[in-house]
Amino acid sequence: MAHEIRVMPQEGGGRRFGQGGRRRDRVRVTICRAARIVAVAALPVVAGCAGGGSGSWHGPVQCAPYARQVTGVNLHGAAAQWWAEASGHYPRSHAPRPGAVLVLRATSRLPDGHVAVVRSVRGPRELVVEQANWVPGRIGRADPVIDVSSRNDWSRVQVWWSPIHGIGKSVYPAYGFILPLK
Repeated sequence: MAHEIRVMPQEGGGRRFGQGGRRRDRVRVTICRAARIVAVAALPVVAGCAGGGSGSWHGPVQCAPYARQVTGVNLHGAAAQWWAEASGHYPRSHAPRPGAVLVLRATSRLPDGHVAVVRSVRGPRELVVEQANWVPGRIGRADPVIDVSSRNDWSRVQVWWSPIHGIGKSVYPAYGFILPLK
């Protein structure tokens, strides 16, 4: 359903628009409700690990600086770039271990990717992470992550979503784990 806004002429014969003195009695502006809903719904999808304004994905608490501070892994840039940047500087693995940095790939929902620090490994397909800004502006200190990849290689994961008190439904592609130097 579309909404219509009408601009009616002023007293005295209307307004003049454009060159040549054309007169318009009214201007119709149609706003498509679906486009407006998509635009509003897309705002929270612009999640990432950089930016500026509190209480949002672009607030002062960010995943990459937080992971760097907690682990000492000295990598910079968007979280998704950490995997490539770690090559030749830090060991990388597809098996989790405490202290490692889980690196999620960039997607339309995570344009900058995401990084989280492994706190414990509960089993072959479950671990617990500490992460910043998965929930905007917050630090999660014991968030479960499960491996849902077909080869049990941690290439696809689901992450705890505290607003629903459970594992989120979205599946995120992951590069693997960066291991801090000792």
